[in-house]
Amino acid sequence: MELSLTELVGIVAGFLTTGSFIPQVVKILRTRDVSGISLLMYVAFTSGVLLWLIYGIINSQMAIIAANGITLALASVILAMKICYRDGKRNE
Repeated sequence: MELSLTELVGIVAGFLTTGSFIPQVVKILRTRDVSGISLLMYVAFTSGVLLWLIYGIINSQMAIIAANGITLALASVILAMKICYRDGKRNE
């Protein structure tokens, strides 16, 4: 399977933007510190990423599906941690 330049640009862009979330997820999982994270921003961001994923599925765009599927998983971890550790301790 040969990749077009457009597909290659999409894959590289997706790799870079998705990969940028990994250090944040690791830091939050290690420290449980979510004080610098905006709940409203992450709700909006995660919702937007879900819609981009749906858009990619509807249009069969593999680069969009892959990047947004992984980003959705990573952003969901951050959002869940923000909800669980919102005031510096676990909310149960």
